[in-house]
Amino acid sequence: HPKKIHRLVFVLCIMALISASELGALGKDEFVAKLGGLYENSPWVADRAHASGPFTSLNAIHKAMAAVVAQATEEEKLVLLRAHPDLAGKAAVAGQLTAESTEEQARAGLDALTQEEMDSFTSMNERYKTRFGWPFILAVRNATKSTILGAFKGWGIVFFFSQYAA
Repeated sequence: HPKKIHRLVFVLCIMALISASELGALGKDEFVAKLGGLYENSPWVADRAHASGPFTSLNAIHKAMAAVVAQATEEEKLVLLRAHPDLAGKAAVAGQLTAESTEEQARAGLDALTQEEMDSFTSMNERYKTRFGWPFILAVRNATKSTILGAFKGWGIVFFFSQYAA
């Protein structure tokens, strides 16, 4: 989701005490190391976006990364979608999520599910992937587990998904 990416880049700059222009002027390897996790397990987005630099603003970085995704092949877009972890899925339980996803899922309470809730998430994750071919994707940073379960049950509006649905 574009606003999510912009916010994450901003937070990253503040946490690292690096300005947008300093971030935008980094060499390719450093740029990818700092921003490669913004699109779930898809550092190729930052890698390709770097060619549009140097950048002088977060908005310019965001636009370059969004353009990379927009210009990606359909197969690359599907790989990007499929790179997202299940919400409260096996990767989360095993501690194998990216730092960004771990933090988001924890803020939403997905790290403290009851067994019944975990069973519901597992069942819904599988049903969704079977139907669409990629995981249910929802920006959960400001959600709660009950709102996520509600969206899951109705398969709600998934903003990222809507850009790629056939």
